Amino acid sequence: MRRRDLFISSLAALALLAGACGGGSSGNNNNAQKTVGGVLTIDNESGALWQCDFNPYNGSVNGQSFGVLYEPLVYDNLLNDKKTPWLASDYQWSTDNKTLTFTIRSGVKWTDGQPFTAADVVFSFALLKQHPEADLQSDWQVIQSVIQQGDDKVAFTFNQSAVPNFYQIAGQTAIVPQHIWSAFKDPAAQVVKDPVGTGPFTMSACTGQNITYKRNPNYWQKGLPYLDTVNYPAFLDNDPANAFLAAGQAQWGGQFIPNIDTYYVAKDPKNNHYWFPPIDNINVWFNTTLAPLNNKAVRQAIAYSIDRPSVSQKGEFGYEPPGNQTGVLSPTFDSWIDKAQADTYGYKFDVAKAQGLLQQAGFTKGSSGIFQDSSGKKLSLSIINIAGYTDWVASVQVIQDNLKQVGIELKPVNLEATAYFDKLFTGNFELAYGSVNTSPGPSPYYELRNTLHSATTAAIGQTAAGDYGRYKNPALDALFDQYGGTTDPAKQHDLIKQVEKIMLEDVPVIPVTEGVAWYQYSTKDFAGWPTKDDPFAAPAPWNLPDWEVTLLHVYKKS
Repeated sequence: MRRRDLFISSLAALALLAGACGGGSSGNNNNAQKTVGGVLTIDNESGALWQCDFNPYNGSVNGQSFGVLYEPLVYDNLLNDKKTPWLASDYQWSTDNKTLTFTIRSGVKWTDGQPFTAADVVFSFALLKQHPEADLQSDWQVIQSVIQQGDDKVAFTFNQSAVPNFYQIAGQTAIVPQHIWSAFKDPAAQVVKDPVGTGPFTMSACTGQNITYKRNPNYWQKGLPYLDTVNYPAFLDNDPANAFLAAGQAQWGGQFIPNIDTYYVAKDPKNNHYWFPPIDNINVWFNTTLAPLNNKAVRQAIAYSIDRPSVSQKGEFGYEPPGNQTGVLSPTFDSWIDKAQADTYGYKFDVAKAQGLLQQAGFTKGSSGIFQDSSGKKLSLSIINIAGYTDWVASVQVIQDNLKQVGIELKPVNLEATAYFDKLFTGNFELAYGSVNTSPGPSPYYELRNTLHSATTAAIGQTAAGDYGRYKNPALDALFDQYGGTTDPAKQHDLIKQVEKIMLEDVPVIPVTEGVAWYQYSTKDFAGWPTKDDPFAAPAPWNLPDWEVTLLHVYKKS
């Protein structure tokens, strides 16, 4: 969930792992003696009670398993693209970047004691090919084959150069045990109550109210994790989650807190901290299969009908910056933004501009003040949202008021999280508020591709991995495919600027604010946290699989 991208020798990889996972330089007394023990509690408004399903191939629940239970081949830091070998001890690209060969780490065991092997890796990717609905990263849109070579190597071949796809394939795809998953007929829908993984924790107990993870004593990174127990209570909305965190009942938070300096930091100024790095966009999604949302002029009009700075201030207390219609985060990826092109469109709150576009599209304002089409049907649209995300609810209220000033009726539908994601993924909505559910990645390419490439979508009623609005543009798809075929930074920047042109002209989605990694942490009893100065992992507990890396660093103070 929201609250929920080199070649290294084996010896160097082991040294890097020891440094990356064994402590960190977070200004938390790094030289302190670290011993095993401690119970850490995560605080994050999940928006629903836990389903106690630990399936890493189900996008609605994978946030409870990917990372701490099931692991990737390589850890690729979302914030800085630093790559650390994980279940693969090594990897090598061919000279044409069309073959990627992993050396599978030896000595790793599944938590039921069975050995982890290269065959498990081949099986996991074959499973995703056979069941595309489980392929959350759309890996098989670029993979041609996955073949085991000898005892410990797995070779991935691609139709074209695929270096940008490393992040999804190596860093964002969970590996599962063949000896268990081969019995599952529908892997995406399979309810996994007793997960068996390679991760640093096991799932000890689960109720709708709380998940308890226990230290895996046989974890392949010897001596880790330091923590003995991690509790993850479920919260339906922000308010009780925030109160729980501010009272010191949890040590790691991942949600929006209004007036955080007063509400949280002031409770313990020495130990309560936060850091909010921007990582993705929070969008208004259009279901482009429905009229009038299949009309570009209507989408443009709505883009001019949203006061992004007001949404940022009123909905997010300024913690999340206003978005921009290019879809490229600023300042995170400023070098990628074609500012002159964006200025030509000048997307900002402009009632006259929005109304003019609606009139061009054949709408006239009725006596109620709401625009209507030639048949008299009002321009009245519903927008789905997660009821427990109080900042999103407040943001949509601002958008509702904005659109009303233009002459568009917006009807919020605030749902429990499970119902929301079901409607979002299957395209059962008119408008939706939220972010793409896959990791955004360490350049604009990743989020934009997952948001817009038609290969990530599905027919209405079927589960989409991305492109929830069912937007289809072959020219846009070709730009993303060309990006995947080049390692030239200048060419990559040019291609993204062409993508920005389509975002500005066609308005397939509206980036409203820049979503941040909500992250609060207490240094009262625990040290080793990621910080702005030591960003060894994306810091929110819903950043996947980064939360595993954070939990491998954190230790209880003596």
